[in-house]
Amino acid sequence: MEIKKSEFIVSSPTIQRCPNDDKYEYAFIGRSNVGKSSLINMLCNHKGLAKTSSTPGKTLLINHFLINDDWYLVDLPGYGFAKRSKKVQEQIQNMISSYLMMREQLVTTFVLIDIRHTPQKIDLEFLEWLGTNGIPFSIVFTKADKLSKLRANENVKKYITVLKETWEELPPYFITSSEKKTGRDELLDYIEQINKDLDASEAENTEIPEEA
Repeated sequence: MEIKKSEFIVSSPTIQRCPNDDKYEYAFIGRSNVGKSSLINMLCNHKGLAKTSSTPGKTLLINHFLINDDWYLVDLPGYGFAKRSKKVQEQIQNMISSYLMMREQLVTTFVLIDIRHTPQKIDLEFLEWLGTNGIPFSIVFTKADKLSKLRANENVKKYITVLKETWEELPPYFITSSEKKTGRDELLDYIEQINKDLDASEAENTEIPEEA
């Protein structure tokens, strides 16, 4: 997929304030400081699209970016940022869960995981929550440039080993680097293929049956 156009549309505090159309949506979420904004900017080849910050936990709303006038990339707040007040944490948790469980336009969720770390409890619990609630997702390992290729692959294998303990079928996963644009084509091609499949399925369902 070639991204020719990407633009910020709206920041929403609730799903009721999200865009009111039927365009496909792909959500991106991860722990604070996982490199989400940098990844979004890299994918869209638009350096200032998603606001990056040295202070983690800045994303507090549901941010919609329209891609090629065709589908939305949705930037969700990070989870597990301990420095937020309990009230703010609860508000964000409710916003995230309501979006993921109730947003009909959502196609799949990309869960970002820092490849430098061994499997973290908070990430595993979030993946389990998605699976329990039947929310389709893929894993995006970030910051691959911070490790050697061998070490990066070893860390991914550790995650896969842990997931295999409870999952019968593993989700798709991608290894990325915002600095080197690693994984960009694979991730965008994956989204493009899903869009094509959904369009084809929708066309089949709307075909008018021939009269006998």
